[in-house]
Amino acid sequence: MISLPQAPGHAALPHVLVVDDDPTIRELVCDYLGKNELRVSAVADGPAMQLVLGEQVVDLVVLDLRLRGEDGMALARRLRDESEIPIVMLTGRSEEADRVMGLELGADDYLTKPFSPRELLARIRTVLRRRRAEVRQGKPEGIRAYRFDGWELNLNSRRLAAPDGRTVALSNGEFSLLVVLLGAPDRILSRDQLLDLSRLHNDEVYNRSIDVQILRLRRKIERDPAEPRYIKTERGAGYLFGVAVETVY
Repeated sequence: MISLPQAPGHAALPHVLVVDDDPTIRELVCDYLGKNELRVSAVADGPAMQLVLGEQVVDLVVLDLRLRGEDGMALARRLRDESEIPIVMLTGRSEEADRVMGLELGADDYLTKPFSPRELLARIRTVLRRRRAEVRQGKPEGIRAYRFDGWELNLNSRRLAAPDGRTVALSNGEFSLLVVLLGAPDRILSRDQLLDLSRLHNDEVYNRSIDVQILRLRRKIERDPAEPRYIKTERGAGYLFGVAVETVY
């Protein structure tokens, strides 16, 4: 798998997964997209694609429909059956039937080979903008991740990525509380509310442990736990998550 060096705040960038069995194309696309405010991974086949999707949050897949020894159309069908992740297809110039079938399967756009990396970037940006508009309208279902201030919490793998790319380990209780807080930014939640809501994700959270779990979370994500920027205490009321949160579907 090709992936770019991790820069500060990389977890907040949209993550594009390129699936193409041509190593030259993978390197070219990774290099160009990575220089234009995208986080990029590139793999050669379906099993590697599934591995990345299982471990990381992917915002868009660029998929070659003519993979050697593998049916890219079947991968597109499986991807659409399992998720709402946008797909930009890569096809041969003469393969009109593939383009039609791919669009019917739910692909969001296509590009014919050979293609300009600049045009691919423009199409990716257009699809991502359209997806963000759909999210604001409440159309997608199934939250895959939350992002805030360069951090990313993957709800499927339960993986918390720091702005520098490090994985920060969370206990079950810490993960459950963070999910609840990120789901209600700028809203004061009492200890009882945090207890009730976090039990939906983990039945091992107890009333008196809320303050302890909050303290541990602060130590892991706050630059200065004594002066928290993210998880703020509202005296006599509860806790509030104090920065903007992006929801990834």
